[in-house]
Amino acid sequence: MRIAFLIGSVDVGGGNYVVCQHAMHAAAMGHEVAVVVQTSFTKAQLAWHPGFEQLRLIPLDQLRSERFDIAVATFWKTVSELHRLNAGQYVYFVQSIESRFYPAEQVHMRRLVDRTYDLRLPSITEATWIREHLRHFHGSECLLARNGIRKDVYTPHGERHAPRISGRLRVMVEGSFGVPFKNTARTVRLVRRARPWQSWLLTTTGMSWYPGVDRVFSQLPIAEVPKVYRSCDVIVKLSFVEGMFGPPMEMFHCGGTAIVYDVSGHDEYIVHGHNALVAPMHNEATVLDHLRRLQDSPRLLEDLKSGATETASKWPDWPQSSARFFEHLEACYAAPKVSRQWLEEATRELREYFQAQSQSATFVKEGHRRVGWLRRLKNDTRVYSSLLRYIADGYR
Repeated sequence: MRIAFLIGSVDVGGGNYVVCQHAMHAAAMGHEVAVVVQTSFTKAQLAWHPGFEQLRLIPLDQLRSERFDIAVATFWKTVSELHRLNAGQYVYFVQSIESRFYPAEQVHMRRLVDRTYDLRLPSITEATWIREHLRHFHGSECLLARNGIRKDVYTPHGERHAPRISGRLRVMVEGSFGVPFKNTARTVRLVRRARPWQSWLLTTTGMSWYPGVDRVFSQLPIAEVPKVYRSCDVIVKLSFVEGMFGPPMEMFHCGGTAIVYDVSGHDEYIVHGHNALVAPMHNEATVLDHLRRLQDSPRLLEDLKSGATETASKWPDWPQSSARFFEHLEACYAAPKVSRQWLEEATRELREYFQAQSQSATFVKEGHRRVGWLRRLKNDTRVYSSLLRYIADGYR
């Protein structure tokens, strides 16, 4: 089978990591696999994941008349250009409800993303909560293949940057900066308030120093990441939006535990008091209390680590996960075919909708600006008098 995965970029990220794992598995099974990339890239950008070195990558603009059996959109923005791939079937791999990536005030962006789910393409997702959301709000039935984990890489034993020390809590914050729903900067500040023995930062953002943390690990290759996990006792991950909650599970496999918000999908494997500690969304006081409890109670910390190890032992590895994914991909291929022409027309309507929404948003913003200006005129007699003089001068 000839399979194409359409991705937005080759940048470091959880979504691209998952795509690489499934694509590598497909290639190992003997399928012809291509990763089509919407944006240009350099060879240096590929080093973070070995899959990019092994797989065939094609910039979208260089794609010619090649035909695929299946073309898979992997992010909402890729849906709009999926029709540019000549394929026998089109599939949507939904890795989160991505309308939540945008703040509530960006209503037109949220509506645009949600309309990609309303297309009801044959779909696969990675988390139960996403499947339920699509069924309830979009009338779309979605197949489920939970993400796996590299059990040969994420292990409790192996190299580390520093040994764990009983009674001295080393806390790790993971996340990129400049993405509001990741909440990384706020998490660092919150950990600093708790004053653990040490705090470390693991990020995909390029940096060598960050205020309030003892060590920074930036843009690491995958093989280097477990060394950081094995050195820390707990990961604090307070994102507001998740698809499949990956970093806490990676920490579980490396012998640590986690503190998280009750973000959608956390309950896929996190059990408060058994393998991690959970705080209500935005409840920073509870997060601080959790951190202080772990500092003051080495026994609680060890019990949570034990529960996390038990959870990790039952979680599927990537071969199991990708095998399930490709069972579902074959089911999508057998489903009623999505016409390329229909898909092109549908995505054109999406673009027109977005343009109309953007113009409407601009109009409303301009209206608010003008109303504010008129109110200023009403309340400021000097400005009002100056305007009258200006108008009068124009008629002389």
